[in-house]
Amino acid sequence: MGAGKRLGLVAHDGKKGDMVGWASQHKERLAKVHLYATGTTGGLLRDQLGLKIESLKSGPLGGDAQLGAMIASKQLDALVFFIDPLAALPHDVDVKSLLRLAVLYDIPLAINQASAAAVLDAMCEAPAAA
Repeated sequence: MGAGKRLGLVAHDGKKGDMVGWASQHKERLAKVHLYATGTTGGLLRDQLGLKIESLKSGPLGGDAQLGAMIASKQLDALVFFIDPLAALPHDVDVKSLLRLAVLYDIPLAINQASAAAVLDAMCEAPAAA
């Protein structure tokens, strides 16, 4: 149940609170998958919820690109990216690239709490890929 599955987690600054709240509601299931996150998001989830997370660089410093590389090399099974639709993003090109790779490599992509719950449900029900 979810063992061996790999989930990427990203949240823009204005959505980090939403990410922590969502992760708190789903903490038990998140603990059953291997978690990767951009630096600040991963640090918050680790510090506030005690989740075991492999933190990458902060999004603007290359974390988005690191997750994109993981998608392209088939090292990530799904991505949860809480985007702040009301904020101007100085690293918008990185964000678009990450989303494009998720679409190109056809991995599940969640951009809000409802879709994130559905992706996590599917990950925890499906057998791990060989």
